[in-house]
Amino acid sequence: MKSLFIASVLILSGVAVHAQDFESDLKKMNDQIESAYKDKKVTAVEYGKLIREQDLIRAAIEKAQADDVMTSDEKNRINSKIIRSKKRLAKYKTNREVY
Repeated sequence: MKSLFIASVLILSGVAVHAQDFESDLKKMNDQIESAYKDKKVTAVEYGKLIREQDLIRAAIEKAQADDVMTSDEKNRINSKIIRSKKRLAKYKTNREVY
């Protein structure tokens, strides 16, 4: 019983650490945005919007880390901004597709 509890705590803590790596998420998103723009899947206007959004997310991360304590509310807000940005990129990529 104790080993099951310890295993579940370790798994959950590993997931929490992975989920809170906002800088790597931003790096991946930035690479995807650059790639989509280079491949002409997004327009220049959409590219500008996505880059501004990335800058706002980066500013939110810096603001949250300013006091060296990130509350769960701050983490949730940043995570939702990242998710929203990913959805917007996916939407922009499919805007130009012709069926």
